[in-house]
Amino acid sequence: MRPGPRNLITDVAGLKVGNAQNDALKSGSTVLVGDKPFTAAVHVMGGAPGSRETDLLAPDKMVQEVDALVLSGGSAFGLDAASGVADGLLKQGRGFQLGPAKIPIVPGAILFDLLNGGDKNWHENPYKALGQAALENASPEFALGSIGAGTGATTMDLKGGLGSASLVLESGLTVGALVAANPLGSVTQNGQKNFWAAPFEVNNEYGGFGPALKTDPLFEPNPFAELSTGSNTTIAIIATDATLTQAQATRLATAAHDGMARAIFPSHTPFDGDLIFAAATCEKPLSDPMADPLLLGHAASLCLARAIARAVWSATPALGDTLPTWHGKFADG
Repeated sequence: MRPGPRNLITDVAGLKVGNAQNDALKSGSTVLVGDKPFTAAVHVMGGAPGSRETDLLAPDKMVQEVDALVLSGGSAFGLDAASGVADGLLKQGRGFQLGPAKIPIVPGAILFDLLNGGDKNWHENPYKALGQAALENASPEFALGSIGAGTGATTMDLKGGLGSASLVLESGLTVGALVAANPLGSVTQNGQKNFWAAPFEVNNEYGGFGPALKTDPLFEPNPFAELSTGSNTTIAIIATDATLTQAQATRLATAAHDGMARAIFPSHTPFDGDLIFAAATCEKPLSDPMADPLLLGHAASLCLARAIARAVWSATPALGDTLPTWHGKFADG
């Protein structure tokens, strides 16, 4: 396996990512949109999720394809970003056809970034406009770090951010991950510069420092004794060009949670709303119906672990930040 040419989720042909943010708000929204509707699924492992239209993604439900997926900051307010995306898609003439009506199908998920130092005293929910702006910005190329849904993201001790990574399998199938990393836990080993995801790094994409020589996974004394309420929830999308049913896509999202657990310690806590969407453009048939789904799940977990580390590695400082960036803390890195 090797990274795709962009090392982004948009190495899956036919997909675009758009971002919009408000720097004073310290928050933003991110959208994944396809050239055409795509098969989608979801799996939730966090204890405090916030989402829209995820029930629709169960394999036994009527609608099997969606027009876009949205990741947003803003906690419950951020769910309105998907409304902005839906409005924009309707203007483009897109949506599920039901008689004369078209209904854009736009599931979404949110993270909590309301206590990150940004100005949250708005008079009107800003996330609908951010969602629409993100759709307008959709492109195969996009930046990582403090942008879109990752603008105000934080981790236990560092700024979080928006991350992405990809892999091309020997079969020719492509897998990519897109993540807004905002976990309660830490992405680096015991406060050191080394990422938990270090064993899965490709081409020094987050510094090439490798694992820490010494680390204590038991964390004694326990740094979680005083839980932070300023950061929780990592939300992600795994995409592939493989032809998958909604049930197979659900299994792909489930397998990808391994990547979250490899990159964040601890992950899937009662305070996190950890959630992963899966998106399949169904452009390439499975050459081996037994082996390919296994390899896709493995690649998805690797991509997500790398994307989480890249999110934190790419974060940039801003006025009023409550936590340092990785580069700000480890300037001699």
